[in-house]
Amino acid sequence: MDPEVRHGVQLLVCYDGAAFHGFAPQKTVRTVHGALTEAIRALDPTVVDVRGTSRTDAGVHAEGQSVAFHSALQIPAKGWVLGLNAKLPDDVSIRAARAIGADFNPRFENLGKRYVYRVLLDAVRDPLRDRRAWRIGEPVDRNLLISEAKALVGTFDFAAFRGKDERENTVRTILGIDVTEEDQGRVLAIRVTGTAFLFNMVRIVVGTLVDVARGRKAPGAAARALASLDRRDAGMTAPPHGLCLEEVFWKPLETGMIAGPSWPDGHFEPSEVAP
Repeated sequence: MDPEVRHGVQLLVCYDGAAFHGFAPQKTVRTVHGALTEAIRALDPTVVDVRGTSRTDAGVHAEGQSVAFHSALQIPAKGWVLGLNAKLPDDVSIRAARAIGADFNPRFENLGKRYVYRVLLDAVRDPLRDRRAWRIGEPVDRNLLISEAKALVGTFDFAAFRGKDERENTVRTILGIDVTEEDQGRVLAIRVTGTAFLFNMVRIVVGTLVDVARGRKAPGAAARALASLDRRDAGMTAPPHGLCLEEVFWKPLETGMIAGPSWPDGHFEPSEVAP
């Protein structure tokens, strides 16, 4: 092993965020970044910089999170998948791996992200869904929710839809908001696709749509919040446990850079995961 020769590796990561204090590293609490770094360094102690794609909040889940790092070891993709999963806790899994170039940074090489937020329409607790969906026990007007969402699709200043975010540029682009029904209509799956997001932006978008759909905000609240840039005009921040980072869309890699398990550019098929 020559520590001077570094090999770029990108991982597709899935996790249940319930027991984590978010993705980003913190010294005194359990984080996804911490769990991943510990497992990676157990295989290669020379790894110093594990870079993530999205800093998901405490309690938020992920099916399509991604991290990248450079290793002194030239391990095939399947070896990284098997080796890291043997070291990781049960609530984190490596779903795929691939080789990347020296300059690859997952935060800047992606074209956008899709989050899915699930709302459970039920008056009583459901132990099988309560950890992964926001349960609403009052009537929700699905058609009104869908209509309200149309105002948020496009490029706008989303200052009213952010939490404690100190970035000066609050202009973002939402490419689409799709609402589908699951479990015979008991669950609304709200998918928000965009090029980038502010802190808590997706949760505030969902909270606003739900507040309008259940009569706590007057219709047109989303458009009014966009116009005023005032957080008070938007709805509540939906709780974190209903949110999941579903997929990240990637720029094409150079020819020959993909290593198995198969990870096609821009899309990933779980059925193609090895082993």
